[in-house]
Amino acid sequence: MAMTLEDFENAFPVRLELPVQWGEMDAFNHVNNVTYFRYFESARIAYFEACGLFGRKESSGIGPILASTECQYRRPVNYPDRLWVGARIGEIQRFGFIQHYGIFSQTQQALTTEGSGRIVLLDYNTNAKVEPDAQLLARIAELQGQ
Repeated sequence: MAMTLEDFENAFPVRLELPVQWGEMDAFNHVNNVTYFRYFESARIAYFEACGLFGRKESSGIGPILASTECQYRRPVNYPDRLWVGARIGEIQRFGFIQHYGIFSQTQQALTTEGSGRIVLLDYNTNAKVEPDAQLLARIAELQGQ
């Protein structure tokens, strides 16, 4: 079954709208594969801002770092288009979480791209991994309607 915009909105509690830029196109007349990781990054940062991770890094030195990422291209995206890019947490792990991303094309009215990233919490003062605390876990649960 195809994902509708309503399904997308329900699946991704943090979303942002991005225009496809002409310069993001490649020689095959679709958005270059590297660009999708920039879209994911924008959603990741929006999620971090929504759950207060950047403020924590400033006050405690503890913040997120991307440990790995992947992308599944479902449908090509072309200029002109506007995209909804979303992020959600899929799995809490000992030292961080798995974050999932989706890209929904307004022109195609379809999910075009999915991805994920493993996020580790790091004490930037010591470079040691840190477990998520209760406050962060509560904010993630609140964002995700749990």
